[in-house]
Amino acid sequence: MTPPSAPSHEASILYLAGDPALDLVNTVDWTSRGPEQDRFRTYEGISRWAEGAGVLSVAAGRRLRRVASERPRPAAAAVEYTHRARETLRDLFGAIARGESTAIGLRRFNQLLADASARLEIAPDAGRGGRAGFDWRWREQDTDLRAVVWPVIWAAASLLRSDELNNVRVCDGDDCGWMYVDRSRNGLRRWCQMRTCGTREKTRRRRGS
Repeated sequence: MTPPSAPSHEASILYLAGDPALDLVNTVDWTSRGPEQDRFRTYEGISRWAEGAGVLSVAAGRRLRRVASERPRPAAAAVEYTHRARETLRDLFGAIARGESTAIGLRRFNQLLADASARLEIAPDAGRGGRAGFDWRWREQDTDLRAVVWPVIWAAASLLRSDELNNVRVCDGDDCGWMYVDRSRNGLRRWCQMRTCGTREKTRRRRGS
């Protein structure tokens, strides 16, 4: 009997993890053969994903894409930076979900966090109905092409500190590797998507019975 093939996720972007940090992890398929179907091949793809994830405004994304078109070498470096961040988050949260040591992953993550946090500052916030106020702001968000991933790193730090960290899961699908926060009522969610990994597992069981 021929075993079922690995899960086939759409090449389009999906937001199903319940957290931007894990949605970033899920922009590539982590198979036993290595990463496949990388959705982050271009800076434009990364910036548009960030807009959809709610970590980058449309206006900021437009400005960064304009900078990227004028500076192809820094744009390529920003793509590599995002790939490294994604791999770091995958290794760290994967180790947490499996109950493995986090020493190496945490050290790499803290390097990313220090880099991102160095660009974070408190600034006046004009969007409070005329009342004086302040809020966080990313310095160089309009010029540093790595700014697209800084809010995701910050979101990952928030997830690490939250009670939901205990609900981070790795999909049980064969050769999948996607992650998510399990917010199901009974805490027994097993699949990134029922219609891909869940369906394939049910098919595999029927064939084996």
